[in-house]
Amino acid sequence: MDDYDLLVVGSANADLVIDVERRPAAGETVLGSDLAVHPGGKGANQAVAAARLGARTALLARIGDDAYGRLLLDSQRAAGVDTVGVLVGGAPTGVALITVDPSGDNSIVVSPGANGRLTPQDVRAAACLFQSSRVVSAQLEIPLETVVEVAGSLAPGSRFVLNPSPPLPLPAEVLDVCDPLIVNEHEAKVILGDACVSEEPEDWARILLAKGPKSVVVTLGSQGALVASADGGVERIAPVKVDAVDTTGAGDSFTAALAWKLGTGASLAEAAAYAARVGAVAVTRRGAQESFPTAEEVASL
Repeated sequence: MDDYDLLVVGSANADLVIDVERRPAAGETVLGSDLAVHPGGKGANQAVAAARLGARTALLARIGDDAYGRLLLDSQRAAGVDTVGVLVGGAPTGVALITVDPSGDNSIVVSPGANGRLTPQDVRAAACLFQSSRVVSAQLEIPLETVVEVAGSLAPGSRFVLNPSPPLPLPAEVLDVCDPLIVNEHEAKVILGDACVSEEPEDWARILLAKGPKSVVVTLGSQGALVASADGGVERIAPVKVDAVDTTGAGDSFTAALAWKLGTGASLAEAAAYAARVGAVAVTRRGAQESFPTAEEVASL
């Protein structure tokens, strides 16, 4: 029996958040709200989101030996995440500088810090976590060479979910094991590059599938999502209508929920529909990890 429903390999950051009336132009200063500090990072966010939903979750990440690192460890443990794979030292904890406008949209600049020191050797040393995990999820706020090592470390029968954010061109050995590759519009266009010859998300999904992934999910914000696989074709997932307050971390909660549901045997469309509900709850609350719902809260939406 697997010890973990989900192993998340990725970043752990302190989110430094300021609300602004509008984003500054080049050379301009804009006054904002008081600074708020929250635990974040795509890897840490996904681990907390999955654990809140009831998944047995472990996190493989690297943090600094500092106050931000302790904040992140505390938040993981409070959510019920197994932190045996969280490594300490090598650089200060990563930091994300986030501005949020009145519509809830955010802009983010990340200083990777210790995330940039999570190495392929760290992945190899955590082989026992991979062997005991049903699904493995990763992002690109850690070195690409580390993600390549993750893709080659999967246990037989386990499933690999990748959200390539921030987006980079991906090597074949990563694309070929993605099941699914989860992208938003911006990420899809970067990965497709010159192959992005259409403005239709269905076409993006088909072209991405042809590059090697076993399945693809394209998230479309307020327009929902779509899922695609060689066997099932392309299917739209209806949006869940809510009043968005803050979109920070919403994509991470979507990815975590989808990865966990796939591990329980749900179809890709079923998992994406559930994930859309999880993301919808998250955007109605401020912050990243603080906004992630429990399974009961999702059921009551």
